[in-house]
Parts: sequence; C-alpha cells; structure tokens
Amino acid sequence: MDKAAISKPCRLGDPERNDTLIWLKNKEGRPEWFYSHSSILTDKSKYFADRLSRPNSSNLIEIQCSEFDYDHHVKLLRLLYLPAHTILDSLHSVKSAVGVLELAVAFQCEEIVQCCIQYLEAIPWEDKEEEHILKAVAKLGPLAMPILARIQPVDFTATKNVFVSAVSFAMSISGPCPPFGDELKTSAQEQVEYMLGEDEDLPLVTADDEVRSLVRTGLSKISKSFEQELSSLLLDRNLTLETTEAKVLCSLSDLEWMCNILPKMDLMQDFVSNWTEISPNVLIIVMDHKLDCLMWGLKIKLIEVTAKVLDAVGYGNVILPAPCRVTLLKTWLPYIRKIKPLLDSKGNEETGFSYKMDEDLCQSIEGAIVSLILSLPSNDQADILADWMKADQVRYPDLSEAFEVWCYRTKSAKRRLMEGLNKVGNATISL
Repeated sequence: MDKAAISKPCRLGDPERNDTLIWLKNKEGRPEWFYSHSSILTDKSKYFADRLSRPNSSNLIEIQCSEFDYDHHVKLLRLLYLPAHTILDSLHSVKSAVGVLELAVAFQCEEIVQCCIQYLEAIPWEDKEEEHILKAVAKLGPLAMPILARIQPVDFTATKNVFVSAVSFAMSISGPCPPFGDELKTSAQEQVEYMLGEDEDLPLVTADDEVRSLVRTGLSKISKSFEQELSSLLLDRNLTLETTEAKVLCSLSDLEWMCNILPKMDLMQDFVSNWTEISPNVLIIVMDHKLDCLMWGLKIKLIEVTAKVLDAVGYGNVILPAPCRVTLLKTWLPYIRKIKPLLDSKGNEETGFSYKMDEDLCQSIEGAIVSLILSLPSNDQADILADWMKADQVRYPDLSEAFEVWCYRTKSAKRRLMEGLNKVGNATISL
C-alpha cells in the first residue's frame, strides 16, 4: 500500500503528501492556499528551486499578485503539475497564454514558456491582442522569433511580389475576374490603397521600373476597356437596361480608383495625359441625343473623375503645357456647365433622384477651374471668360474671381507697359 501511495502522481492541492505551501495574495484580500510539492516546483521552475534551496528556507512561499493576473498565477501552478505533452492542450485563449507566458518568464519555467510560444505562434490574433503579445515577448530575445516572424517587416522582394499581385488583380491585368471576382477586385483595390498609404517601405517598390510599367499597362487596359464599352452604348438598342450602364460604370470606377493611387506613385501625369486624349471622344458619345435622358449615373461619374483631373492640373500637381491646359478646360467646361442644371432640375422634379453634384464636389470643381484659368496666358483667359459671360449658365461654375484677377492683372500690365514706354522715351530725350 505504501509503495502504491508513493508511486501515485502528485496533485496540486493534495493536503496529504505536500511539503510546500504557496499563498497567493492580492490587494483585494483574496488569498488562496495551494498545497504543493517541492519536487515538482524545483523541477519545473528555477525560481522555486532557488527559493527552496536557500538555507533556513521556509516551506511557506508567499506570492503577491494583482486582481488582473491572479487567475494566471493559479493557471501557472496547475500547469506545473501537468506532463509536458499536455500543457499545450491546456492553453485555451490568447489572453490566458500571454498571461501565463509573462509569469512563466518571471518564474523561469522554461517548459511552459516554450509551450506558450508554440501556442501563440500557431493561432490567429486580433489586432487588440497583438500589442499585449509584443509586450510579453519583449524580454525573450531569440526565443520570441517564432512569434515575431508573423509581424516582422518583409524584405523588398516579398513586398514587391505581394504588391504586384494585388495590383494585377485590382486591375484585372491577367484577364477577367473569376466568379465573385468583382468583390475580390474591390477588396484588392482597397488593400493597394492601404499599402500605399501606410507602408513606409513601399516607396522603394513603387519606384521599381517593373512595378511602374505594370501600373501603366493596367491604366492603358482599363482606359481602352472603358472607351470600347462606352462606344458600344450607341450600338445597343435597349439602352434602358441597367446592366448596360453598370458595365461602363465598372470601368469608369476603376479609372476613378486609379486617380487615388497614381498620385502616390507619381504617375498621375500618365492618367491626366490619357484622360485629356480620350475626352473628346468620350464627350461625343455621352452627349449624343440618344442618351439625353439616360445614364445619369455615368454622366455624374464622368464629372467626378474629371474633377480629380482638374484638381491635379489646376493646383500644379501635374504639369501640362499651356495649350494642353487650355484644351482640357475648353473640353470639359461646357459639359459641366450643361449637366449641372440638368441634374438640379431632375432632382427638383423627381423625388428620390440621387444623381446630384453635392456641395463639396461643386466647390472642388469651381476652385480647380478658377486656379486653372489663372495659370493660362492672358489671351486664353480672356477667351474663356468671354465665353463664360455669354453663356446661359453663368452661375456655375462661378468664374467671377478669375475675372476680377484678370481685370486687375490687365490694368497692372498696361500700367507697367506705359511706365516702361515713358522710361524709354525719357532716356531717348536725355540723349
């Protein structure tokens, strides 16, 4: 019987065969006694081995803990009594594993530390848990590498491969999207924007010639697709089909998305040049009499994309020669001036008509056009302003600010000219 009792595994809290008493005590006065065994403690923990090996050491070990890690202390004590191969299965959550890991490091329980690391390396984390994990493994040194491998910065090649794959999918460069591809394409576009905005190392990738060539290829493909689908509108006998407009809008939305990413890659010049080139043909189609009362979503989306182009050119983010700036303005100003009152009228006539130019869009376009006009040679400014004042729709866009500046500059120019002539005349007389 005695031999059987001796061979029986030790259990935490066994009051009969223990030789050590651990007292957990927190500030809230929640003490708990744990009957334990020195053989287990010294074998599994260097901290306890050191405490119990001291001369005149007591068999009572008092451990102070907080209300936040009290349960983790209890969990750690229970894990000390488990066989090594069962510890991993006893870790049931990130919170528990992190809490136990911090204590296992403090109490120098190497076996449990390894199990916690293995557990945390293998399971998914939530964002709010990641900071806690990083704090817990900060003192582990090389031991933490399996965990840190998940979040450590990747090298240039890996980053480039991911970005290229995302861009290719977002632009459908490899071909049409598979079933449910539109949703995946939208997700890819969102992730590309996020990468461009958040990754400090990505400028190295976006400066790569291969990446820039790929993006230019994507722009060309999307632009051609948009032109082809737009041209097919006039050949479609049933223009009321929603799918007809939706198909064109899909390509136009892709172009609008490119307006968001290309400035971050210093490639907006390519978009503006392309848009300026295709604009005359685009407007010929969209202003055809067959579409007079149709495709309002397409018409306003064209204005939204053009607004980004006008903004880029008007404020000097994209540099174009003066003749190109004049062409861009004279191409789109009449269209915007025509469509704005039509949208307002439809909105007043039809309840629930959603295709409107909101105030922010109107102000953005107006500001960009004024800035663009003021960047032109005086004679070109005069032509545009004269045309504006002759038009029926003089209220939008309101170019009065540009007109005032032009008048002031004209008078100043005349004054400078006269002053210059007078100086020349006086100098001649004095001779």
